[in-house]
Amino acid sequence: MKAILIKQPGGAEQLMIQEYPKPELNKDELLINVKAAAINRTDIINRKSESGYLDNPILGVEVAGIVEQVGENTKIKPGTRVMGLVNGGGYAEYAVMPANRAMEIPDNLSFERAAAIPEVFLTAYQTLYWHGRLATGETTLIHAGGSGVGTAAIQLAKQISNATVITTAGSQEKLNFAQTLGANHCINYKEQSFDSEVLRATEEQGANVILDFIGASYWRKNMNSIAVDGRWVLIGLLGGAELEKVNLGELMGKRIQLTGTLLTPRSDQYKADLTAEFASNTLPFFQDEKIRPIIDRVYSFDEIQQAHEHMEDNKNIGKIIIQID
Repeated sequence: MKAILIKQPGGAEQLMIQEYPKPELNKDELLINVKAAAINRTDIINRKSESGYLDNPILGVEVAGIVEQVGENTKIKPGTRVMGLVNGGGYAEYAVMPANRAMEIPDNLSFERAAAIPEVFLTAYQTLYWHGRLATGETTLIHAGGSGVGTAAIQLAKQISNATVITTAGSQEKLNFAQTLGANHCINYKEQSFDSEVLRATEEQGANVILDFIGASYWRKNMNSIAVDGRWVLIGLLGGAELEKVNLGELMGKRIQLTGTLLTPRSDQYKADLTAEFASNTLPFFQDEKIRPIIDRVYSFDEIQQAHEHMEDNKNIGKIIIQID
């Protein structure tokens, strides 16, 4: 089969297409004829580093395609259209997927749209509900509102919890798009102090849940923005990982619950449990088009270098997809 591998850790120019053995499945797995895969920050990290999250030499953690072969312990039939997370290997014509992570693709979704769902929507669901415990009618501050996880989180918060959604982004184009997804208050962090705007929008109360992709550079403003008893979920470090000074008394004073989480390094069972709950609670919204996967751009298989460069330029609104077929 054709697959995309890395010559050596480095830039996007290190990605190459070559022949690679088709993966063999075990009794609890599915062999997927991959039709589309999505680009993730995880892929960038693994491309650049010799010590990434994955053992698989082929990048890609989410795919959509057709089940070609099934393990003896699986109930899914060959020919079924599925989407889901894989343990690497997504940038290839075939990939293996644990059967308990496979979600049947709603009939109204193409493979490209389906590939835009698993990683970002499962991440958004995990952070909002398993860690953030967002309740009906609460307020959430979602940073990076134009990103894949950001666009997913905005929709989930509105459709599942009828939450008041405040989001930040660095361009008016991204903010306008976030508003079409249901964001109530949109803040351009390059032109406005988002903490002041959050307090103004919440009558000085602050946000109950913060989804933080940024880290160190947003620490002070996030502290100002969070409500008493707020849940602050750290899911990225785009603004740095280290702080010179932290006043732990502020965390105690506001009774803040600060959680850090990643999805890709989680156990197979964790991902299976998350997938099952997510599918049960949200797939009807996709079928009814009340929640929709957001695609920024679709690249062909041999345009993988351009796809990675596009993500690193931080210009995308939603997901970047690779057509395998």
